Amino acid sequence: MCFGRCARCIGYKLLVLGLLSIVANILLYFPNGETRFASEHHLGKYVECLHGILGGGFLVLIPAAVFIGLHNDDCCGCFGHEDCGKSCAMLSSVLAAFIGILGSGYCIIISALGLSHGPYCFTHLERNWMYPFTESSGGYLFEYNKWSACQEPHNIVQWNVTLFSILLVLGGIEFILCFIQIINGILGGLQYKELCCGCLNVVG
Repeated sequence: MCFGRCARCIGYKLLVLGLLSIVANILLYFPNGETRFASEHHLGKYVECLHGILGGGFLVLIPAAVFIGLHNDDCCGCFGHEDCGKSCAMLSSVLAAFIGILGSGYCIIISALGLSHGPYCFTHLERNWMYPFTESSGGYLFEYNKWSACQEPHNIVQWNVTLFSILLVLGGIEFILCFIQIINGILGGLQYKELCCGCLNVVG
């Protein structure tokens, strides 16, 4: 049956997506590769939420590891019937998938808020560090002529928009994959359970 193979395929995809989320979140801390803005605490509040490192990263890597390791999982095998262990393993993967749902959901929400709120930057008009696009409710994303309002860090609007958008997409794909595994895990667990019960009835 293909339930286990499907879960492992999802696991490997989540592994790659989780690592990409961590990298994207780390890059948010260093606009243009510079470290001084992080050390001077001149980063936006949504940058510091760890949504890519914790949410789309580690909380997604947990189910990824579970899904990849399903072929070794026989937590409830009884009377030597492999299907009983597979049933338990597939159903337990549903719990891991819910962890991934929470993590990717957190990544999606914070990324969307980060895009809507805009970057924290030094403006040439106010001569101060502020959020110049807060009141636009994301409208600044399509008003490229206003992006020059941010003087420091250089190209911070492009930097934030690109990375928050990447994290939003990565979180969305992770969410979909974890949801697919919930369905796959339930169907697989019930199917293997039926086979297991049939075998036990024969033994009985």
